Amino acid sequence: MRVGVLTAGGDCPGLNAVIRAVVRKAEWHYGDSVVGFHDGYRGVIENDWTELDVEACRGILPRGGTILGTSRVEPYSVHDGVDRVRLTMSELGVDALIAIGGDGSLGAARDLHDDGIPIVGVPKTIDNDIAATEMTFGFDTAVQIATDAIDRLHTTAESHDRVMVVEVMGRHAGHIAIRAGLAGGASLTLVPERPFDIESVCDSIRQRHQRAKKYATIIVVAEGAEPAEGTIELPPAERDQFGHIRLGGIAQVVATEVERRTGYETRVTILGHVQRGGTPTSFDRVLASRYGVAAIDAVHEGAFGQMVALHADDIVRVDLNKATGRLKPVSDELYDAATQFFS
Repeated sequence: MRVGVLTAGGDCPGLNAVIRAVVRKAEWHYGDSVVGFHDGYRGVIENDWTELDVEACRGILPRGGTILGTSRVEPYSVHDGVDRVRLTMSELGVDALIAIGGDGSLGAARDLHDDGIPIVGVPKTIDNDIAATEMTFGFDTAVQIATDAIDRLHTTAESHDRVMVVEVMGRHAGHIAIRAGLAGGASLTLVPERPFDIESVCDSIRQRHQRAKKYATIIVVAEGAEPAEGTIELPPAERDQFGHIRLGGIAQVVATEVERRTGYETRVTILGHVQRGGTPTSFDRVLASRYGVAAIDAVHEGAFGQMVALHADDIVRVDLNKATGRLKPVSDELYDAATQFFS
């Protein structure tokens, strides 16, 4: 077979590990050839590709980002996009596609399958919010980066008796925030699933600082966290060219209100794209490699319209119709566990 692979949407650590695994098993086990499309679906639409083999993938396992590049372009947002995908596949003799992406990219994969394109999905999102899998690669790395940052901020916060507000990724779900906050000993964690009352946040800070002369506070805020209705007025949201709301900056809003209401000096650290970059953790390398192997197996077994997923430490397949269109929130159990350490 001749198999195409692409990485779409935002980048994250572990993408290269998936590519490497697909190529290794495809070439060594099945005798396939593999085509890597540049910049996600754009490469398929525009016939922009490179030949991938084992030699080309040497050394990429520990590399962050993606050697293929990525973008948020999708076939259904481009004129004649689906027909151009078919044409590219026909011209190159590509029998099937493996699409590595998040909910939006996998939604496009679902629609392509419905339109007759043989495609298999691999779940990828730094936010870990794809409902049909227990874990996405890149997430563990992001949590570790955020935890390391929180550990470092503790020392400077304690030196000055300051409040530190740390903003982490998490557009619709607070998985990074809640786990990094719990692992890093945060005083409070604010997540999109639960709108926060800024006065309650300030009350917690006052009580914490009154208990001792030097008692610094670390607040972890997911970028998608929102104040309870009527408590803080936020500026109008901006959108990017793909219609996504531009997030980032809620930490500054929280910090400004905390300092104004409590009088405690408050500083902001926004981790941003630092969480996406660099070397993936061993967990993410292993998970990504397992996904890649399972994806090429799915292609050879004709399991098109399916996504590989992690269930109870087993790699399984889930129908893309069930895997997309809904997100996985932070569980009540995990949130309740974290609140035991709020102060």
